[in-house]
Amino acid sequence: MPTKNKIPKDYLEREFVITREFAARRDLVFKAWTDAKLLAQWWGPRGFTNPVCHWDARAGQAIHVVMRAPNGADYPMGGEFREVVAPERLVFTSGALNGKGKMLFEFLHTATFVERNGQTLLTLQSRVIKTTAEANKYIGGFEAGMTQSLERLKGLIAKSQIGKRPSRELSLTRIFDAPRALVFAAWTKPEHLAKWCAPHGFTIPLAEGDLRAGGAWREQMRQPDGEVLVVNGVYHEVVKNELLVFTHAWDEDDGQRGHETVVTVRFADYGKKTRMTFHQGFFASTESRDRHRGGWTQCFERLAELLKKKRRK
Repeated sequence: MPTKNKIPKDYLEREFVITREFAARRDLVFKAWTDAKLLAQWWGPRGFTNPVCHWDARAGQAIHVVMRAPNGADYPMGGEFREVVAPERLVFTSGALNGKGKMLFEFLHTATFVERNGQTLLTLQSRVIKTTAEANKYIGGFEAGMTQSLERLKGLIAKSQIGKRPSRELSLTRIFDAPRALVFAAWTKPEHLAKWCAPHGFTIPLAEGDLRAGGAWREQMRQPDGEVLVVNGVYHEVVKNELLVFTHAWDEDDGQRGHETVVTVRFADYGKKTRMTFHQGFFASTESRDRHRGGWTQCFERLAELLKKKRRK
């Protein structure tokens, strides 16, 4: 007599390998995999939505996504992030949950991102590490489902600003009479940012940030007339004393604000001084870029004064 509920051996340790090339920079493709709002727009087969998408891309954080099929049926998924190296590598587990919240099966996924001439090659290795008798119908459809997901991701990149080159760019270079570590600290420590990261006449009642790839930052700027503006973003690359890459967006959206941009700041030794190179790409109007140029110029003037004071101490 056959044993009931025998765990199938055919999928245990089975590995699926899928590769895709995307017409976008690596950091932007990586963002689509780590930003919950973006991931919810493409995760799952065609026609599926993700009304619940708890996807905090930090090692040790739990994953909980509810995928909703076109017929209204919900398919909950759980998992955990094991490793996050922005923008190169993601390692996480995932699997379908039954009605009691227990895993029917579990995959170990390793996603690697390699940039080549402005294109990104994604390699996804997915290995079955746990399975149950109920799992065959889900695991058997994994490759087809993930293929459709990645097609949706390609579509998202094609129609959004994720994969586009900015139509306007702002580049500024400054030499600061201070060591590189001090300039980097002024950019990354909230108590320092609160003293310079706004135009002349502004005050900064709040500056906070989680300085790591995938960490969020936020700043409130109070204008001389009392109005408070809020700017925020996410860090994508952090190399101590060398490099910062982060998104920058205003909470308001009046046609000029609200456009997310990517900022890259590089720090290099210049004798005993520091050479800082600042770059910001814009999809908005020339007016928006020029307005930011004036604002950042004033910020950097305030930064130079702050660094002078710290050098005197």
